[in-house]
Amino acid sequence: MSRKCRPATDIDWRAPTRYNGVVNESGTTHRLLVRDAADLSPLPDRSVELVVTSPPYPMIAMWDDVFRADTFEGMHQELDPVWRECRRILRPGGFLCINIGDATRTVAGTFQLYPNHSRVIAACTAAGFQALPLIIWRKPTNAPNKFMGSGMLPSGAYVTLEHEYILIFRAGEKREFSAGGAGGAGGAGGGGSPGGGDPQRRRQSAIFQTERNQWFSDQWDFRGTRQALGEDRGRSRSGAFPPELPWRLIHMYSLQGDTVVDPFAGTGTTLAAAAAAGRNSVGVEIDGTLIEPIETTMAGAPEWGEWRRTQRLADQHRAVAAYRQRHGTDPAHRNSALEVPVISAQETELVIPRLAAIERVRVPLEGEHRWEATYGVPQGMLF
Repeated sequence: MSRKCRPATDIDWRAPTRYNGVVNESGTTHRLLVRDAADLSPLPDRSVELVVTSPPYPMIAMWDDVFRADTFEGMHQELDPVWRECRRILRPGGFLCINIGDATRTVAGTFQLYPNHSRVIAACTAAGFQALPLIIWRKPTNAPNKFMGSGMLPSGAYVTLEHEYILIFRAGEKREFSAGGAGGAGGAGGGGSPGGGDPQRRRQSAIFQTERNQWFSDQWDFRGTRQALGEDRGRSRSGAFPPELPWRLIHMYSLQGDTVVDPFAGTGTTLAAAAAAGRNSVGVEIDGTLIEPIETTMAGAPEWGEWRRTQRLADQHRAVAAYRQRHGTDPAHRNSALEVPVISAQETELVIPRLAAIERVRVPLEGEHRWEATYGVPQGMLF
């Protein structure tokens, strides 16, 4: 990317205390590195389980000043090193999730589509990732000027783009889980079996069956959900996505105690969602002026996390009521910790972390900022 800054050096990647899966006594750690995303050298090879990010979109006017190049291919060539770095830092079986939209633009008098999503798929495949089925994120708008071209007259109008893509890639073969495996529990730089993890932590990181049915669909629509996480200041120039997007992906593709990385951290939405979900995180952001908005986003994580936790439980109770109406009885299984019936045996050990507080921690390293999150005892329905 075009702007450069002095990178953080001598970063301490010592692993935090292991997450125990029921009450996160040691908490989680959340780091922000002010540096170019094309150089993730502070993160060791095979040290994280998930990358969730949304880069600057090539050929979108608001991002023109971020790129040195002024062509579609030239802009993507600046993003390509980031995807190669993501492949390096991911453990075997880890996932890369990229939110990106296509662009339409008139260049030299010619209007056309610039397919960003297909160019990113090609780059990530070349970097060694396996492309998996993608998600279409519907973003309908009622803006009166959304239609382009000749209006109601034939042959000169263009279809309006009202969706973006969530591209999903895996680094190598499926992640394996074995009793006693510590992979991921220590966060970036931690020990344990690369790409692994223990089965108990996996069961405690389960999602409800109704969430599985909705989240693993190939079309998402967030209308009607609470989007704000902290204040909106800084969101317009960072292109921040709603917290529901990383929240879902974090639950779908990582375990509690894993480490999530966002190389284009923006206003810190991924970091805050990771904290609320009981994961460690590392954000990378080249724009140092976004530190204050990131601080605001992190401060809002406990409130948003509590709202989302309560919503999950309320949704589960509604699902149980619907099941009872259809079958005349409750489901055969129960999650005792959450005090709620569940549809399948895989949900009986599900734990929803309860983010109690998140505090800024001073670190004597230029270009690094850090927060520590603490958790309370997960409980059932609170009204």
